[in-house]
Amino acid sequence: MLTNTEKQFSILFFIIVLLELITGSTETLQSTHYIAKPAIVISLIFLFIRTSKSLSKSLRNLTILALVFSLLGDVLLMFVDESQNFFTFGLVAFLIAHVMYVLLFLKHRNKEKSPYGFIVLLLIYASSLFYFLKDGLDELLIPVVVYMLVILAMATSSFLRKNNANILSYGLVFLGALFFMISDSILALNKFHQSIPWSNISIMVTYALAQYLIVIGILKINVTNSKV
Repeated sequence: MLTNTEKQFSILFFIIVLLELITGSTETLQSTHYIAKPAIVISLIFLFIRTSKSLSKSLRNLTILALVFSLLGDVLLMFVDESQNFFTFGLVAFLIAHVMYVLLFLKHRNKEKSPYGFIVLLLIYASSLFYFLKDGLDELLIPVVVYMLVILAMATSSFLRKNNANILSYGLVFLGALFFMISDSILALNKFHQSIPWSNISIMVTYALAQYLIVIGILKINVTNSKV
């Protein structure tokens, strides 16, 4: 399933994520954390640029833009303790990243696939999540609601690739989108509802998996395979 380059990268990626988890949880290693956290997405950018030459220009550009804005969001969120504005700007950066992913996934949309059943499930999930968040949002109510709608659109657009992308690409991207939703949900609950034990670990593990699976999934778009 994975090329030799992707296998070697996966080992390196695991080490980077592990380093981020260790430095992010150790007070004396906080300075190293400022390097380890951005390195997660930076490594994916380098992998993608190196191995995506067979993809169309539009696919490459949208993926790179999504990763670059994700990287910007990562950097901004590292400074939320300095000012609430860093969280807002980080939210905007990730919102743009999700829009790029939506545009990317829609490149392979199956127009015969109905989104409505999946959207209903997502809205039930989002409504349940919002029930716990609403009292703690205050002035961030509208930005968070907009962000939630965009990430729901991202998940929906990944679902709509079914039967129009090979089974490997579809499965990896769809799973990555779901991990992204889980990561953002944990982050939101931890920030706006109540502190969640080991949230820094669960947020980063699901986030790293999300970005990794989406990037590998897009790289597999030209793999010959039976469809779902």
